Amino acid sequence: MKAEKVRDLDSKELEIQLREITDQLFHLRFQMRMGQMDGLKKYRGLRKDRARILTVLGQRTAAAGVTAKG
Repeated sequence: MKAEKVRDLDSKELEIQLREITDQLFHLRFQMRMGQMDGLKKYRGLRKDRARILTVLGQRTAAAGVTAKG
């Protein structure tokens, strides 16, 4: 998922995406522990997507905090 696409989504949709990605990461980690290394590339991509979503959510929270204070 590209950063522009993440920024276009609203916060509620981002939280839903974050929950889905977290579940997928859990299942991929479990599969990898069982010896199925097919999902390594997908695992890395999901981690990056999760980081992008968390970054955008953090930026929005910080911007909302500044707006509320100022």
